[in-house]
Amino acid sequence: MSLPSFHDIEIDALQGGPADLAQYRGKAVLVVNVASKCGLTPQYAALEKLHERYAPRGFTVLGVPCNQFMGQEPGSAEEIAAFCSATYGVTFPMTEKTDVNGEARHPLYAGLVDTPDAEGHTGDIRWNFEKFLVAPDGRVTARFNPRTEPDAAEVTAAIEAVLPA
Repeated sequence: MSLPSFHDIEIDALQGGPADLAQYRGKAVLVVNVASKCGLTPQYAALEKLHERYAPRGFTVLGVPCNQFMGQEPGSAEEIAAFCSATYGVTFPMTEKTDVNGEARHPLYAGLVDTPDAEGHTGDIRWNFEKFLVAPDGRVTARFNPRTEPDAAEVTAAIEAVLPA
């Protein structure tokens, strides 16, 4: 069985309706499983700066709330949206809260987890804020450890290497 293309995967937006990943065809996307009550939650600030810096060049961050790691994303869609906006000024798109591991793993993550990170890790997501870079053609080109800061040199270099503009 082949996995659907990144751009063809169906997932809802945080506040309802389809997130329409097809709109990112031709753009670079950094997919990040996020949580509001995690020690890594301050990464939201750097993710927003990345989004603002590279959006004019065909890039977006896509936040994917997940409550699978010690219940660190317990809120409703409204609570998540309010927290992200008020606390970190998040303007990048967010999907519905979903599972990234296990039997209920969302198809979005089924298509991401085989990509190795710099240490060679593949498979299950280890923690909140694991990052995947999707090129404009839908190929997953990089995976970054949850503790890798969004503005780390290796992340920005990987983004710049796949920017369409």
